[in-house]
Amino acid sequence: MLTRRNLIVTALAALLSSAPACAQDKLNVAATFSILGDLVKNVGGDRIAVTTLVGPDSDAHVFSPTPADAKKLAAAKIVFVNGLGYEGWIARLVKASGTKAPAVVASTGVKSRKMEDDHHPGRMVTDPHAWQSVVNVKIYVANIRDGLAAADPANKSAYAANANAYLGKLDALELEVKAAIEKIPAGRRRIITTHDAFGYFGQAYGMEFISPEGVSTDAEPSAKEVARIIGQIRTQKIPAVFMENVTDPRLMQQIAKETGAKVGGTLHSDALSGPDGGAATYIDMMRGNVRELTKALAP
Repeated sequence: MLTRRNLIVTALAALLSSAPACAQDKLNVAATFSILGDLVKNVGGDRIAVTTLVGPDSDAHVFSPTPADAKKLAAAKIVFVNGLGYEGWIARLVKASGTKAPAVVASTGVKSRKMEDDHHPGRMVTDPHAWQSVVNVKIYVANIRDGLAAADPANKSAYAANANAYLGKLDALELEVKAAIEKIPAGRRRIITTHDAFGYFGQAYGMEFISPEGVSTDAEPSAKEVARIIGQIRTQKIPAVFMENVTDPRLMQQIAKETGAKVGGTLHSDALSGPDGGAATYIDMMRGNVRELTKALAP
C-alpha cells in the first residue's frame, strides 16, 4: 500500500519527467534577425521556441555567421527570413548548416520599393526594409502563420488565433502612427538618417528620409556624398538628423555640427533594442520611433 509520502514522491517524479517532454514538444524555429523573431514569437506563442541569429542592436547588413550559427540553423524545423536581398549571407549559412528545414520568406506578397544605389549611380536595387510599414508587417504575419501551420498542422488553430490577435494590435498601431505623423507640419516632415532604412515608412506615412549611406550599412559614404547631404540640409532647411541603433553615430554628429540641424533621438531601424532599451518588441519600436520623430519635428 502506498503511503502519503510515496504518493507525493511519485507525483513529483512524474511531473519532473514530463518537463523535458513539454520543452521538446515545442517547434524549434529560427528567425534571421530580431524584428522578425519578435513577429514569429507573437504568432507562435507558447507552441514554439525561437532562436534569432542576429540579435538586438545588431546589424544584419554586416553580420558574419559563425559555426555556432550553423548549428542553430541545423536544429531548426523551420527558418524564417526577411527576403528582398536583406540577408546576403543566408544561402551560405544554409549550405554550411546542412539544414533541410523549409525556409519561409516573410516578405512574400509585399509590394517592394526600388531605389537607386547611392554607391552605384544608375543601378536600381530593392529596398529590403519592408517592416517599416505596419501594413507590410501584416503580410509578414500572415506568411508566418501559414508557415507555422504547414510545419506544425496540429497547432494550426492556435497559430491562426495568435495571428488574429496580433493583427488587431497592428491595426491599432497603424492608426496611432498615422495620427502622430499628421500632427507634424508637412513642411517639417524631412529628416536625415544614417542609412536608407525608412523608405517604406516615408512612403506609407508621408515623410521624406535622406541618408548618406544608401540602402545598406556595409559601405562608407564618400566625401562627395556627405557634402551633397550637407548642401541639401542647408538649402531645404531640413530640421533634424537622427542616429540609428545599428550604426556609428559619428558621421551624423559631424553633419549636424556642420549644418546646425537639430540632433534627434535614436531611431531603431534594422534591429530591436535589448529588454530595457525601449524598443524590445516591434510595436514598441514603431511607437518609440514615432515618439522621437514628433518630439524633434513638432513646431
